[in-house]
Amino acid sequence: MNAFQELMAHAATRPPVGTWLMSASPIVCEAMGCAGFDWGVVDMEHTPLDMMEVVHMLQAMAGTPMKPVVRVPWNDRVTIKRVLDAGATTLLVPFVQDAEEARAAVAATRYPPEGCRGVAGMSRASRFGTTQGYVATANRSIGVIVQLETAEAIGKLDEIAQVEGVDALFIGPGDLSATMGLPGQLTHPRVLALTADGVRRAKALGKPIGTVGGTPEVVREYLAMGFDFVAIASDLGLLMRSAQGALSALRGSATSDIQKTSQGAY
Repeated sequence: MNAFQELMAHAATRPPVGTWLMSASPIVCEAMGCAGFDWGVVDMEHTPLDMMEVVHMLQAMAGTPMKPVVRVPWNDRVTIKRVLDAGATTLLVPFVQDAEEARAAVAATRYPPEGCRGVAGMSRASRFGTTQGYVATANRSIGVIVQLETAEAIGKLDEIAQVEGVDALFIGPGDLSATMGLPGQLTHPRVLALTADGVRRAKALGKPIGTVGGTPEVVREYLAMGFDFVAIASDLGLLMRSAQGALSALRGSATSDIQKTSQGAY
């Protein structure tokens, strides 16, 4: 059982709640873990995070109950190899469009003959060579979550979900709405209808499916829709809204020099 499967073990009674980690700060990352989040996404896609910063954030999370998920910037086997060698055990792969791309993502996480991950004897993943039999057992310990972010991808959800090695699906509402020609309209009826259809089909296949929302209210609606795991906002989003709320309380909500962060922003 890999770390993500452990996270999902009790999802039926208590859906895991996570958050996005975009600050590139190990201290903030550790604090979010201590706050009680079940899982956290170290986001390499939409941040300037480099590989060493990913390592530092994984180290920071190791002392907290928060399970780490690393979102790689793209479905690229070299980046996936490096992130795994850095010690990540669950990956979120963006913009997976079909079963072939899902198979490529899984293959990049597996050592031969099951996949194409390059072998390194000395890495953080193997505790610098001290984990006996790491290469022989690693394939069973890596979690793969694939992200569906277009109507076309959700249309192919069934074939993607049935790819061996795909542990879960994740609907990205921001890109989904944008690629449907409705940028920023996450609650548009067409977006919500397609999202609900994706949830229904994933559940019929017994495949866990998750998403992210910017506020508790939005996340509650996603849970009511049937999502198995959810994330709320990000470290930066929560920081900005808290900071702006404190300033508004002191200066007055109409103060012109405070630009409110969008409630839909993560």
